[in-house]
Amino acid sequence: MSVKKIPLEVLFGDPELGQVQIAPDGRRVAFIAPWQGVKNLWVQDLTRGERRRVTADRGRGILAYGWLPSGLLVFMQDTGGDENWRLYAQDPEGGEPRLLTPGEGVQARILKAHPDAPDELLVLLNDRDPSLHDVWRVNARTGERRRVLDNPGFIGFLADERLEVRLAHKSTDDGGGELHLREGSAWKPLLRWELDDGLGTWPLELRGNTLYMASSIGRNTAALVAVDLVTGEERVLAEDPHYDLPDEQGFLFHPRAERPEAVAVMRDRLGWIVLDPALEPDFARLEELEGDVYVTSRDLANRVWAVREELDHRSPRYWIYDRETRELELLGDVLPALAGYTLAPMRPVRYRAKDGLEIEAYLTLPPGREAQGLPAVIAPHGGPWHRDAWGFDPWAQWLANRGFAVLQPNFRGSTGYGKGLLNAGNKQWGRAMQDDLTDAVRWLVEQGIADPKRIAIMGGSYGGYATLAGLAFTPELYAAGVDIVGPSNLFTLLETVPPYWKPMIALFHARMGHPERDADLLRAASPLFHADRIRAPLLIGQGANDPRVKRAESLQIVEALKEKGKPVEYVEYPDEGHGFMQAENRLDFYRRAEAFLEKHLNP
Repeated sequence: MSVKKIPLEVLFGDPELGQVQIAPDGRRVAFIAPWQGVKNLWVQDLTRGERRRVTADRGRGILAYGWLPSGLLVFMQDTGGDENWRLYAQDPEGGEPRLLTPGEGVQARILKAHPDAPDELLVLLNDRDPSLHDVWRVNARTGERRRVLDNPGFIGFLADERLEVRLAHKSTDDGGGELHLREGSAWKPLLRWELDDGLGTWPLELRGNTLYMASSIGRNTAALVAVDLVTGEERVLAEDPHYDLPDEQGFLFHPRAERPEAVAVMRDRLGWIVLDPALEPDFARLEELEGDVYVTSRDLANRVWAVREELDHRSPRYWIYDRETRELELLGDVLPALAGYTLAPMRPVRYRAKDGLEIEAYLTLPPGREAQGLPAVIAPHGGPWHRDAWGFDPWAQWLANRGFAVLQPNFRGSTGYGKGLLNAGNKQWGRAMQDDLTDAVRWLVEQGIADPKRIAIMGGSYGGYATLAGLAFTPELYAAGVDIVGPSNLFTLLETVPPYWKPMIALFHARMGHPERDADLLRAASPLFHADRIRAPLLIGQGANDPRVKRAESLQIVEALKEKGKPVEYVEYPDEGHGFMQAENRLDFYRRAEAFLEKHLNP
C-alpha cells in the first residue's frame, strides 16, 4: 500500500480549531486559531455559524484562555516562553484587551471564578515574593484588584462558591503533603500524607463543608473521595483497581451542581464513571462516537456541551452536544488538512521489565509496511510524573509516516497507574527508570518489529534527559538521539528550579535525590559526567528562555561533547521556553530532526 507523505506543516502547524469552549449562554463558542501566522482568539455564533476574530495579537500568540460567567473572555500570555503569565480580559465583541495583572517578572495563575460573581475571579500572583503566590480578587470588567490573602508558605489554595479561600495545601519536608483549613486568620492542619501518596493525593473542589479530593491514602490507586470538614468522615465516590482517577481532564462538577457528576479514568483508553444518574443518557449518547470523549466545557444551564473527540487515526474533532435534544453537531476538525492522508493506529501494548514489573506502552507502526525489521524510535514522555495516553499524537504520526516504528512507554515513575508504579521510580533517574526504556528496546527487537542497529531515542524535558541518559548509559543500544529541553546535570537542574517551585523542593529531593545526601547517586545519574561514553550522534533543541530547564543544561553537555570530538548538533530558539510554542520554530526543529533521523537510521 502506498502512503502519501504528510507535510510537516499539516502535522505541526497551528490548529485551525483549538481549545474550543462554550460560552456561558450556550450560544457561542470561542477557540484559538491562527491569524497572520499567530494564534489568536476567535468566536463563532452557533446559530448563524459566523466566525469572528476578537484579538489581533502579532507577537507570542494566545496559548490559554477561558470564559467568565459574565461572558467576558480572559486569556494568558507570557514573553518568549518565560512562563511569567499575564492575565488579560477581552470583550468577545472585539477591541483592545485589558491587562489585569501588570508587573514585570510576575506569574499569574487563575484560582477560581463563580457565576455568583460573574465578572470576578481569584488570581494567584507572586509579586510580593517570587516563591509564593498570594491570592488576589480581580474584577475583569473594571480592572480593579485587591490582595485578599498573603501566602504564608502554601503551594496551592481552594476557594468556595463565595470566592472565599478556605483550604490550602503545602509540601512537607519528606516530600509528602498537608492540607490546612482556614479558621478566621489562622490555618488549622486537616490532613497529612506521606511521600508514597505525595503525587496521588490532592484537593479538587470545595462545596459548603464538603471537600472533594483525589486520594491514594490507604489504597494503591487514587480514588475520588468526599471529606466532611465538620465530622472528618470520608466517603469513596469512585475508584478503579488499576488506574488513578480523576484523569486530569475529566472531573465534571458544574458550578450549579450539588455533587460531582462524572469522573474520567485513563485506562488503555479514556473511560467515564458517571456519578449523577441524570447524566447517564448523555454519556450513553456520547459513547456512540468512535473516539474517546472529553467534555471540554459547558454552559451555565448545563444544557450545551463542547466535546472533543480524540481518535488515533485522524484529526481530533469538536462537537456541540445539546442535552435536551441529544443531538451532536460537528463543529470541525482541529487539523482539517489531515483528512487527505492515511494515519497509523496507536495500539496499547505491555511488556515486562527485567525485574518483572509490567510496563504499559503505546505502539504506532508505519501504515502499509510489514512490521518487521523496522527502524524504530523510543519516545519517553516528559514529567517524569506524567503519562502518555491514547489518541492523536503528532510525533507518533510523523515518525510512523516516515517509516519508523514508535514505542511510547509509561515507565516506572509515570502517573496514572497507581502509586506502586509511581514510587518504583523514586531516586531511579538513570537507573530502573532508564532500564524500563532499555527493556522497551529489547521487547521491540524480540518481537521482530525493530532492527536492533537502527533504533533512536527522542524526547522532551524528562524525555530529553532520558535521551541523554540512554546514549550515555547504554551506548550500544541507540544509533541516534534527539533531546528537546532535557537536563544533563541533575545538580544544576535542582539548583536552578523556578522560585515558585522552591516551596516543594523536598518533593524533588525525595523523588530524584538530595544534592548533598545523595550526591553520588545524582552524579552517577547525570549524563554530563558520562559524556565520554556517548558515541551516537545527538541533536539538541533548546528554548533560550526556559525557566524550568535552563539553557545551560544543554550548553554544558554540547560543550563537553564537542571537546571530546563527539557528533552533536545544537539549535537554540531565542523566543522559546520549555518547548516550542511558535509554529515556525516547531517546523524548523522537526525538519532538522527528520533529516537527522533519516541520515542516521535510513528508514
